[in-house]
Formats: sequence, structure tokens, C-alpha cells
Amino acid sequence: MYIRCWGSRGSVPVSGADFVKYGGDTTCLEIRSDCGDLIIVDAGTGIRRLGNLLNSGTRTDITLILTHFHWDHIVGFPFFKPVYSPETRLRICRCPDSGFVGKIFSEIMHPPCFPVRYTDLPAQITYAENIDWEKAFSVGSIQAEAIRLSHPNTGSGYKFTENGRSFVFLTDNELRYRHPGGMRYEDYVAFASGADLLIHDAEYTPEEYGPVVGWGHSTWVDTLELALDAGARRLGLFHLNQDRTDRQVDEIVKTCRQVIAARGSDLECFAVGCDMEFTV
Repeated sequence: MYIRCWGSRGSVPVSGADFVKYGGDTTCLEIRSDCGDLIIVDAGTGIRRLGNLLNSGTRTDITLILTHFHWDHIVGFPFFKPVYSPETRLRICRCPDSGFVGKIFSEIMHPPCFPVRYTDLPAQITYAENIDWEKAFSVGSIQAEAIRLSHPNTGSGYKFTENGRSFVFLTDNELRYRHPGGMRYEDYVAFASGADLLIHDAEYTPEEYGPVVGWGHSTWVDTLELALDAGARRLGLFHLNQDRTDRQVDEIVKTCRQVIAARGSDLECFAVGCDMEFTV
């Protein structure tokens, strides 16, 4: 299983000299199975660059899986070039309890907000109506499982498994505060247990967290504890704060590695940036 990050910034895209290393695009991941199946997770601004790449090739079958419908996870969809091609077959999987995805995209592409209506897109768009979110489902050779996130308005985290190797993606998940519909900390530990790669929300420092309790995001301290408790092999810090400079992100990673070393753990920890690639 191949994974590439096209955007890891939280809340709003950013640019400038302070954001070169980790990039400024919001959430979008590309996942490719060993058999060539293509999954895209979330449609933040990073999906624009991915779409430019796909538009130059012959890829026509795409599965889009959404974690939730906050702006930074869907705002890139109108700029995803493959949806303007009649050769594209796009299957969209909804996250639970978030309403009809077609309606959501129709609203963000409705005049006067956007010049092209969602209903006018020439791509062949279908919806995964039959997914039971309490059970695993398959996309080609990849098995996917969902877990409810602890986040305002709910959402879904995912575990992707292929050939006995697992990738767990839990963005926008507040570990220290249980939102309606969210799970217990122990549930997230179990979900991520033994993950070969865990990517988790690490929006805040402990010093920043007090005034934003309940906003739906975790501190890097809580995220690191989750990875250690779950016995994950690699941890990627994600949903990087929109004001966090490259230097500040590097300092957080350095501190995480010091904690890991003091615990005697062999967990690999890093911050996830645009264009990072992983093989699981």
C-alpha cells in the first residue's frame, strides 16, 4: 500500500517562507493498493494538485472517502480537474451522520459561490449507499474500517489494511474531550493497535489547549501517548496548526523523539508534510 500526502495543514491553507517544508495545503491523502486501486481521503486544497497529476494520465476510476464536511476537508473539490472529464468514474463514500454528500457539494458549488454547478459536472459520480459503517468494506484489495471521531458535527477515522499491514488515519480527533458520537480513548487505542503507520491530529501544544477545549483537536502530547499505548510502529503528526512554522513543527518533533527515547520505545515519529510518501 502506497500513501502520499497532498495536504496536512489544519483549518485554512497557508503560504509563505515559514511554511515551505511542511506545505500549506489542507487535508488530502492519496492511497494506492498493490493492485492499482486509487483511494483519495478528503478533498482539502491538496486535492487540486493531485487532480492536476491525475488529469495528465489515464486514471478514470477513483474512490473518494470523506472524514467529515468541515470546510478545510472539502474546499478543494471544485478545483479537482478529473470531475470535469466524462471519462472519470468517481465513487464517493460518505462519513456517517453527515447528510447527503451530493447536497453538500451542491451547496459549495451553487451560485454565487461558484460558477459551475455540481449537477453540471460531466464526471460519472456515484455514492456508496450500501456501506455499513459498523463493518469493514473493501476498495479493491484494500479493506477499510471506520471509527467515529471525537469532533464537532461528528466524522470518521479510518483503518486501511492490505496484506496484513495497516494504516490508521485519525485527523480532527480530540482525545481529551469526548464529543457527542465520539468514542472513548480506549477505543482509539484499540483501533490503532499495532498500526504500521498511524497519522493523527496534533493541532495544539499543551500550552495552547486550554482556551480551545472542545474545538475538536488534540495536543501532540495526547497524540504521542495514543501511539505509544497502541504500540504503533510509526506516528505522523497531522492537521498542523495554520500558524505553526516549519521551525516550530521541527521543535515539536524533536521533543516527541526525546520522550520516545526516554520511554525506551522504538516508535518512529515525524510531522506529515505535503508530498511525503509512505509504503505500508
